[in-house]
Amino acid sequence: MGGADNAVSACGVGALKAGQGFVSLGTSGVLLAARDDFGADPGSAVHSFCHAVPGRWYQMGVILAATDSLNWLSRITGKGPGELLGGLGALDVPGKVRFAPYLSGERTPHNDSRVRGGFTGLDIADGPEDLARAVIEGVSFALRDCQQALMATGTALDQCLAIGGGTRSRYWVELLATVLDQPLDLPAKGEFGAALGAARLAICGVTGADPDAVMTRPEIGETVLPRADLIPAHDDAYAAWRALYPSLKVLK
Repeated sequence: MGGADNAVSACGVGALKAGQGFVSLGTSGVLLAARDDFGADPGSAVHSFCHAVPGRWYQMGVILAATDSLNWLSRITGKGPGELLGGLGALDVPGKVRFAPYLSGERTPHNDSRVRGGFTGLDIADGPEDLARAVIEGVSFALRDCQQALMATGTALDQCLAIGGGTRSRYWVELLATVLDQPLDLPAKGEFGAALGAARLAICGVTGADPDAVMTRPEIGETVLPRADLIPAHDDAYAAWRALYPSLKVLK
C-alpha cells in the first residue's frame, strides 16, 4: 500500500468516504474530497485519482501559491506573516484591493502555467496590512474556484477539516469558511497529514487491518462556522475577483 502526498494525507485525517475531505492552507492550497466513484473534469483541471485505500477515489482542486503568496508578501515588505495578519482585527466585509495568487501559474480551474498574479484597486493610502488582507482573500477566492470545479462533478463535502500552516490564523480560517460557505473543523491537537497517513497505511499493509478502523478522523477541537452576515458581501467580491483571470491572461 502507498500513495501520493495528498492521498496519504487523506489517510492521516480519515478522509476515505464520499462527503469527507480537507482543505489545506500550505505552501500550495488543496481542497480534497473523497469519493466512492470516479469523477473527472479535465476541462477545469479537477484532479481525479485512485485513493491510497483500495476501492476508493478522491478528487482535488489545487492552487499553486497559498501560504506561499503570504510568504512572498512577507519577503518584500520585511514583515513576518504573523505581523501582517495580526492587525486585521475581526473579520469584516472584503477590502477594496484584489489579489490574484497566480505567482507560479495556476492549476484548478485554469490549468495555466504562464499566467501570473497581480493586484488591482490599489490606493496611495494602502499599506502592508491592506495587501495582506487582499492576499489571503485572493487565496480564499482561488480555493472557492476549486470548490466550484469539484461541485460541478457532483462532489459535496459534509465534513471538511482545515489543516496546514495557514490555519494558525483564526482570521484566515473564518474568512475561508465564509468564502466557501463551509464549516471547517480544526483538529484538537497534533499534526495530521502525510506522515501519519503513511504510518496508517503501513499498519494496514502489514496487519491486514480494516482501513476504516485505522484511518479515523482526529478529535475536533473546534468547528469554525461561516459568518452568515458576511456571506453576501464575500459572494459579491468573489464574483468581481473572477474577472481578474481573463484580464491577466492576455498580459502573458
